[in-house]
Amino acid sequence: MSALASSSSDLQKARFEHALRLGDDALILAQRLGETCGHAPTLELDLSFANVGLDLLGQATLLLGVAGEIEGQGRDADALAYQRDVLAFRNCVLVEQPNGDFARLIARQFLFSSWQLALFQKMEALPDERLSAIAAKAVKEVTYHERLAASWMARLGDGTEESHKRLVDGLAWSFRFVEELFEVDATIAPLVAAGEAVDVSKLRPEWDARVAQVFAEAKVARPKPMRVVMHGRTGRHGEHLGHILSELQFLQRAYPGATW
Repeated sequence: MSALASSSSDLQKARFEHALRLGDDALILAQRLGETCGHAPTLELDLSFANVGLDLLGQATLLLGVAGEIEGQGRDADALAYQRDVLAFRNCVLVEQPNGDFARLIARQFLFSSWQLALFQKMEALPDERLSAIAAKAVKEVTYHERLAASWMARLGDGTEESHKRLVDGLAWSFRFVEELFEVDATIAPLVAAGEAVDVSKLRPEWDARVAQVFAEAKVARPKPMRVVMHGRTGRHGEHLGHILSELQFLQRAYPGATW
């Protein structure tokens, strides 16, 4: 194989992985938020997080659809969502973490949505019109997701002694998974170099500034450095993803190819 052919093949693989990772992030977090239905502290929040989950599910459908088109093997968004095993998923580890209590859910949502908003804002300028269009639509949605989570960060952190403690604990649990969001690995690096993907490492200063602002409003300190967990992009997940997929994929596993 010539160097040119190899380079083209690597870029095509990177394009597929890029769309897959973004789609899997949204899909898995949507599934997690679906678990909150009927369990939120108030009816208003129950509806709010259901809507956030639906927004993410819409993003996942579009992004996995693009991934299927790039792959060119006849798999659509549904096939990619329902017919892959755990090791084939490329979501970041943060989104597969259990909801925990309300404060941990808010901490996870704020950390992820702040990153996702910064990412999609930059993705609007990508040359792939499919991805730029998805990003432009998603920016409006994620702006709301981030504001919702940030407002509750402030309420919990600057609320009662109990709510403050629970938020601190939720941030301590979630923060170890953040580094993965800003990693540019060998698979995606060629796409970044070609200008076809956002260099997520450069999103860190903007994200840090936003986190610092909201942490100040919530009167919480940035969690102390701890062992970093970052392996979801290569398909190595914790125990939680398998349980998520057992629910997500049950019908297609039990009745392959079922339609209605």
